Amino acid sequence: MALLVGLSVGIAMAQEAGSAEETATASAKIYDMDPNLVAPELLPVELTIPEADVCKSERDDEITLSLIVDETGKPRDVSAIHPVGTPLERLALRIVEDDRFKPGTLQGEAVEVRRLVRVSLQGCLATKKDSNGSSIEVFRLTAQPEQNFVTKPRKEYIAPEPSELPAPGIRGVYRVGNGVSAPVLLNEVEAKLTDEARGEGIEGACLVTVVVDVRGKPQNPRIFRCLGYGLDENAIQAVKKYHFEPAMKEGVAVPVMITVEVRFRL
Repeated sequence: MALLVGLSVGIAMAQEAGSAEETATASAKIYDMDPNLVAPELLPVELTIPEADVCKSERDDEITLSLIVDETGKPRDVSAIHPVGTPLERLALRIVEDDRFKPGTLQGEAVEVRRLVRVSLQGCLATKKDSNGSSIEVFRLTAQPEQNFVTKPRKEYIAPEPSELPAPGIRGVYRVGNGVSAPVLLNEVEAKLTDEARGEGIEGACLVTVVVDVRGKPQNPRIFRCLGYGLDENAIQAVKKYHFEPAMKEGVAVPVMITVEVRFRL
């Protein structure tokens, strides 16, 4: 596998801009969930792990990335779910960008598939000399990175009748179905039970209708079914902090309206 190993990412470069322009979206349909879909398979890869200089400190981390595996088994649109721009994150991006896969298939035909992959890295900070003879800190792998597809079930969404839907306040909002995939919940924040509800022994579920935008961010959350006792407000605050993989239509991210169930238990 052609990957420069140093696999050294200079700590001095940590402040460099790590973002790159997204590649053009292919016209082929992108699949993520289908009962007949055979998922892509990562082909075996072994990286050469060089001997590190004296380690100053050991480091390990798990980085979750989103990617599309195309019909030829090549990854594209590789990006971090929660980008932070650290050297370990940039290293994980480089590793996955150089991966090769057995492509996913649907009814025997190779198709493009969107997946999440968790990259586990183990390494250490070491010291090396730059071209000027100055000492700099770099991160080096000390073990083969582990890569695993993340199997995260979709959140169950409740589809209210069209007449019951509140006005979203955002133009061009879709609903799930008819070629529009459901967004995938990546980060869920627990809604807090209020003292008033706890004192009255109140538990149950609020339904919150929300628009998930093209960045996977919740917009305009509204209570669809309420509980009272301050729980509705807490449900809204929790949903505002959710993060989704956005809905897709013909391979393009689109805003959709969904209804999320927020549960409160004593």
